[in-house]
Amino acid sequence: MTDAAIRSKLTALVPALRHFHSALLDFAKGEYEFLHGPVGGPFALYSLVMSDPAFQWLRPLSGIMATLDEVLDAKDTTLTDRHVADVRGALGLLFADADTRFADFRAGYGRAHEDARVRETEAAWRTILADHLEA
Repeated sequence: MTDAAIRSKLTALVPALRHFHSALLDFAKGEYEFLHGPVGGPFALYSLVMSDPAFQWLRPLSGIMATLDEVLDAKDTTLTDRHVADVRGALGLLFADADTRFADFRAGYGRAHEDARVRETEAAWRTILADHLEA
């Protein structure tokens, strides 16, 4: 694939991952509010996301998304099939039971997976990854 084709396909993945992350964040916020009461607005939520252990499990996905944004924003980088493989690999590791580094993410995801919005947004990014990013 050409740089332009890869860039286009990875760019299509970005909003789908953001929607998935947003659904997981809403779930985590609901868990937090159940235990601690309402979060006092977006700035309070931001502070919690950045510092409270109840939201720490989301960080690996946030990191992948940030890295993907950086790669796509780099003007002097020619994207190759290797970039696609790296995205597939990074997302695959998040869900791989054998990789203990992301056990906290998988535990949070396991709790959230019953949420309809989480399932819907996950299906969307997985479809993009399967249909549009064939290696």
